[in-house]
This record gives sequence, structure tokens and C-alpha cells, in this order.
Amino acid sequence: MSLASAELPDTPSKGATVLVIGAGPAGLAAARALGARGLRYDHVERYADIGGLWDIARTDGPLYSSAHFNSSRTLSAYNDFPFDDTLPDYPRHDQVLDYLRAFAARHDLVDRIRFGVSVESIEKASDGTWTAAFDDSTSASYSAVVCSSGSQWTANMPDIPGRFTGDVRHAMTYRDPAELRGKRVLVVGAGASGCDIATDAAHHGDGAAISMRRGYWFIPKHVLGVPADVFGSSGPHLPIWLQQRVFPLLLRFLQGDLTRLGLQKPDHKIFEVHPTVNSTVVHHLQHGDLTAYPAIASASGRTVSFVDGRSAEFDLILCATGYRHTIDYAQKYFGNQQHPDLYLSTFSRVHHNLFGVGFVETNSSAFPLFDTMAQMVAGYLDDQVRRPAEARKMADLIRTDRPDLSGGIRFDAAPRHVGYVDSAPLHAYLDRLMHSMGWGSEAHRHAPR
Repeated sequence: MSLASAELPDTPSKGATVLVIGAGPAGLAAARALGARGLRYDHVERYADIGGLWDIARTDGPLYSSAHFNSSRTLSAYNDFPFDDTLPDYPRHDQVLDYLRAFAARHDLVDRIRFGVSVESIEKASDGTWTAAFDDSTSASYSAVVCSSGSQWTANMPDIPGRFTGDVRHAMTYRDPAELRGKRVLVVGAGASGCDIATDAAHHGDGAAISMRRGYWFIPKHVLGVPADVFGSSGPHLPIWLQQRVFPLLLRFLQGDLTRLGLQKPDHKIFEVHPTVNSTVVHHLQHGDLTAYPAIASASGRTVSFVDGRSAEFDLILCATGYRHTIDYAQKYFGNQQHPDLYLSTFSRVHHNLFGVGFVETNSSAFPLFDTMAQMVAGYLDDQVRRPAEARKMADLIRTDRPDLSGGIRFDAAPRHVGYVDSAPLHAYLDRLMHSMGWGSEAHRHAPR
């Protein structure tokens, strides 16, 4: 394996040892980590530019014009590349894209990417190497593959009982509030995109409603004037059982009883379900611009009936019901579409030198995690050349180590929470691993907690 870096041509590089797939936030982190260690790599991106889902110009992506970061810029940056402190607490999508472009420029990543090239398949050879077939009729062999193609490209569309004669779409097809004008809109789902689109509908639709199959804890984006994640990470650390008692009392103090607004009482303890960090849904419910309903029971014509016996007329149902973590070009190697069994959500336990960066499900910001995971991958690949004994030690961990990263939380049994991890023990475990393997001193910087 050669460690010399070289500028890549328009075809796969001769002698490149690692293939990075995707040039979104995870792929950029992977490329930076590999390049910093002098590892030769090819980098391909099916679109014409970097940014992944944060580029609203992509017609195949899930981004919409009102999208913002759902975590604060303070805690959402790559580990050694902070956001500009003049930006708002929760940057807009175009500001996030500008940040990614600045990161790529800082580390000279763009000229090494082959744009407009998709990976059709990867195949594991008998000698343990990987052969990648590209849609431009080229192919190449690699010792390792880093799949960083993202997890929000395949819509998870629910079945709506009955026959609705209006328009039914997944939220990934939504782009701009102009699409909602003159329409009575029902948004299904209370994740980040569901809440954003429900807010757009409250402003621009002829009627707006949101349907949730259960009650959720709504965490405002600011608590006592600071971003919620900054507030939660500051001050003394409380054991989870105490957090689950204290934070509901704080939310009740800040928001009152949300069932008075038509929201269902949560059927789980706080933090057991991926958090809904949003302030605008409660605002519009309080002002009567938005109506909350439980799960859909059935539809007939333009009438939607709900499980509590109520019904209403709608023209458009937008399903903000999440995504499946498909990796079409390598699904047979990753298995489960919702949560592949990856060590630390990164290392394939079965297939040597197959990695996934960007498929983690946790309650913290993503970019610092992508960065740390990329540094781990690069450190492990570097060790295979420079420190074989340490690489064998890591290989044993990949096969056998199954740390409890729940932080004592009993996560909900919904598919999204298969393999879900709590950010605090995950960060702590990754920090210990980075230190014990000797990977932290050269490339890693601790993200703010």
C-alpha cells in the first residue's frame, strides 16, 4: 500500500488504496482524515458539487427552503473548524453549505473529487480487496471502502388506509412554501422536517394541521436565552434518572401543559425517543394557526379521519416520516436498511475494511461525530501499514466489542432507535478509544460538549 498522496485524474487512480463514496459532510470528513495521514484515496460524488443533502439545488435531495440546523452552530462544527461566530445560533441551509465549502477549500479536497460519477456496485474479492464499478464504465480495486453516501435519500412512506383523492407526497419532495398556497395541508410526523413544514403551512396554507401517532416532548430551541444543546451540555452533569425527572419539570415551567393545545401526552420518558427540538409548532398551536391531531385512522375522498374520532378536509398530505438507510451499491454487505450492524456505527464487523461514516443515530449534532469516525477509520488504515500490531488490536475490538452506549436510557422500540446511542457515553467512549489507539494526538480535536 503506497502512502504517497497524488492529484487524481478523471479516472480511478492507479495505486489508490481507499475509495470514499459521497462528498457530503461525512465524505468530506473522511477525505480530510485520509489526506492528513498521507493515505492515497479516490473520492467520487454522483452530483456535480459538494454538500450532499445541504445543497438545495439537488433535485434528488430532501432539503427545503426553510431548513436550518437543528443543533446549534456552537456544538455542530467539525472538531477543529468552528462556524463563524457571527452566524445565527441555528444556521440556515445555505450558511451550512457555505461552511462545508469553506472546510473543503481549507483542506484542498475539491480537486480530488470525481464529480458526476456514481458507484454501481462494490464487490469483495477472494483476496479481501474491493472492486468498485462506476457508472462511467470504469472500475478499480481498493483495499478499503468508506461509504459516506448519506442516509436521507430513500423515503420511508407510510400506508394511509382508505383512498385519499388529494395529493399525498413524502416530505423529501417538498421545496418551498409556495407549494402550499391555497391548500389545506396535513403534515404527518413531528421530526425536524415535519415541524418545519407544519410551520410553513401555518404561514402559507389555507389550513394547517400536524398528525402524530404519539405524544412527544417538545424541546424549545432556546432555553433561558441559549441554544438548548448548549444549555444541556453546560452546568453539572446529572445522572440520567435525575435528568428524566428534572427536565420535564423545566419544560412544564417554560411551556405549560401542552395537552391543552391538542398535543398528546408523551407515552415515554424524556430522551427515550429522538428529541423534537422546535419552538414554532407550539407557537402556532397557541395562536390557532395549526391544529394537532393523533394518528390517521383512514381517508375517504378529501376527508381524513383520526383515531380520536375527529375528521377534517385536506388537499395535501405531506409525510415527514423519515428515511431508510439504504446503501444500494453495497446493501448485501451492510444488511439491515435501518441500522447496519457496524461497530461504533462505523466499522463493518463482518467485512474487513468496509466502513460507513454518516449512518449513526444519536441525540447529538452530526458533524463532530462524522469527523471523529473519519479520524478513527484513517487511524486504523494507517496502522495497517505503520503499526500492524495496533491494527490487529483494533480488528479484535471490531469483531468482539459491544459497548453499552445507551447512557442508561431505555430507547424506544421504534425502528429508528435500533442501534440508537446516547451522545454523552458515545463521545466519552470514542475519546477513550482515540486515546488508547494513539490516534488523537495528530489529527483529532475535542468537540465542545
